[in-house]
Amino acid sequence: MAKVLYITANPKAEADSYSLSVAREFLNTYRQVKPEDEIIELDLYKIDIPYIDTDVFNGWGKLQQGTAFEELTAEERAKVGRINELTDQFIAADKYIFVTPMWNFSFPPKMKAYIDTICIAGKTFKYTEQGPVGLLTDKAAVHIQARGGVYSEGPSREFEFGDRYIRAVLTFLGVPSIESVIVEGMAQMPTEAENIKAKAIERARQVAEKFAQTEVTV
Repeated sequence: MAKVLYITANPKAEADSYSLSVAREFLNTYRQVKPEDEIIELDLYKIDIPYIDTDVFNGWGKLQQGTAFEELTAEERAKVGRINELTDQFIAADKYIFVTPMWNFSFPPKMKAYIDTICIAGKTFKYTEQGPVGLLTDKAAVHIQARGGVYSEGPSREFEFGDRYIRAVLTFLGVPSIESVIVEGMAQMPTEAENIKAKAIERARQVAEKFAQTEVTV
């Protein structure tokens, strides 16, 4: 049985969101193929995600100098402890499903804050004489993203940083299998929006079947 993290970053209701509604069809198909897998849904707009701030840096610095965790300030313990929880949860999972809309060429800041909590040296990657090396080499991931315009081709392609960033981070962390499901052009071509969504759902279901059957070390 695999453990799957379903990670969403969108304040909209699912029915009002292309990314969330397509992703739900993906998840439904996954469950049909692998009903025994454990799926944990993380709505990043509904959980505590600490920003890396002065308290976090101070806490990390004290710990590196040998200070006991219990001796940190209350703010430092709360934030550093929560980051540890999120990192450990991410490491314990076998598969990841990231779901985001495109906001200003990237994704919502909640997703960036979450990514900052899982990129931890010594836990998800390590430094070596040859450079950083990812430690999550037995995982698989999918990113489902909705874009109002068309950014997969043409002049706008250079402005797409959300999917590229997530793929880059996961590659950096060592994840060997990464797939993307993109639904785009709904705002640019509003009369085709429902057709675009339907095609994206069809692809999402196909990718979900494959993703569900992807073997990971558990």
